[in-house]
Amino acid sequence: MSKLYLLRHAKAGWALPGVRDFDRPLDASGLADAETMGAAMRAHNYIPDLTLCSTAKRALQTLEGVAGHTDTGRVLFLDTLYSEDAAGYLSIIRGNGGPGSLLLIGHNPMTEDLAIALSGDGDEAARAMLNYGFPTSGLAAVRFPGSLANAAQGTGYLEAFVTPADF
Repeated sequence: MSKLYLLRHAKAGWALPGVRDFDRPLDASGLADAETMGAAMRAHNYIPDLTLCSTAKRALQTLEGVAGHTDTGRVLFLDTLYSEDAAGYLSIIRGNGGPGSLLLIGHNPMTEDLAIALSGDGDEAARAMLNYGFPTSGLAAVRFPGSLANAAQGTGYLEAFVTPADF
């Protein structure tokens, strides 16, 4: 069995003149939410063996907030998580996944699209929450019967979908 944790970066401020979207930092609520999600991950024992993180500033700051409150395992920083689509995310997960657990800190709509596509079944409440969208700092916990290297559409079970508002 393996687990995939899909975390959308925390809330970022609007880009200021001359600041690229890639370089947008988290706002104050985003910083607090990232820390809340780290504590929530620890409380639920959502501890990844490996973390894949986008190199966009808001994703890096989300990782910092999470890592201040829970173990994030080995961390790889990937530029491609900023620009890939959901299919690209799945390819990256397959290439880095094994029988353990993986946290991906990325962007929308990719995280939402991937969570929906992978979750063929799941907790009824979690699926209902996910159907309302994937807010910043949202976390989907998806379980697979085998290795993440074999993850495919509809083969996952959505165990939980949580947001900072839940804590």
